Amino acid sequence: MGCFVLLFALISPRLAIIFTWIFSDTLSRAYDSWWLPFLGFFLLPWTTLAYAWMYVNGTNEVTGFEWFIVGVAFLFDLTSLFGGSRSALNR
Repeated sequence: MGCFVLLFALISPRLAIIFTWIFSDTLSRAYDSWWLPFLGFFLLPWTTLAYAWMYVNGTNEVTGFEWFIVGVAFLFDLTSLFGGSRSALNR
């Protein structure tokens, strides 16, 4: 199942969040409430997924190199949010 979610994450991180939420308990184990993944779905989907996966695959906390992965996902989110507006300004 993990390979399919990873494939969906490459296509659309929001689709991967939906499949992770439906077919596993990863989001409920990583986040205490429902509203943070809900906000992450709309604002920072890559970061939401990376944090949940690093939390569950590690020792039920995010430490060390796992924070690097979450940081890279955050950079992906920032470039997807602000990269499109920059290319529209260059026209």
